[in-house]
Amino acid sequence: MTGAGWPAVLADGDVVLRPLRVRDGAAWRSVRAANAQWLRPWEATNPDGAPPVRTFAGLVWELSRQGRSGTAMPFALEVGGRFAGQVTVGGITWGAMRSAHVGYWIDGRLAGRGTVPLAVALVVDHCLRVGLHRLEVNIRPENAASLRVVEKLGFRDEGLRERFLHIDGAWRDHRTFALTREDLPEGLLARYRAGHP
Repeated sequence: MTGAGWPAVLADGDVVLRPLRVRDGAAWRSVRAANAQWLRPWEATNPDGAPPVRTFAGLVWELSRQGRSGTAMPFALEVGGRFAGQVTVGGITWGAMRSAHVGYWIDGRLAGRGTVPLAVALVVDHCLRVGLHRLEVNIRPENAASLRVVEKLGFRDEGLRERFLHIDGAWRDHRTFALTREDLPEGLLARYRAGHP
């Protein structure tokens, strides 16, 4: 399934998900700098303590390589034509499993407006269309904003994974939430719009 489902452009109103481009560099750096404190508690870190040595162009190249290989679907998130964050489907496994996890971040100035639930619903529906069966979102128990996203979308809480991911300098517990194709006969976006989590 090399490159299945990516690149793609997904859109609903003024929310657009599209491949990250090298020319997004200035906007990406600006949004990340403005949100450094807000994002730090939720960002993956290297357990060895070494910061990643990567240019923005190198990041785009690596994410694009993963997209072409079918192991990830990395999307830039735009709101009203402006760069606002990222949504990435990662850890894609095909074969008998057909699963992946969804991660996201958004400019804190746009948080709480329903943008992330809409973006995640668009991505989940896209993943199901291209043949994935199960999508997970893994969230630190302290991340109230992300917990609201999965609650609004009706993801099933599958419990705690202890010391699951290295975040902000330490191994952190995460709660796992999931949906499968069987949960979404009409699609996640339609279910979300109908108000049925």
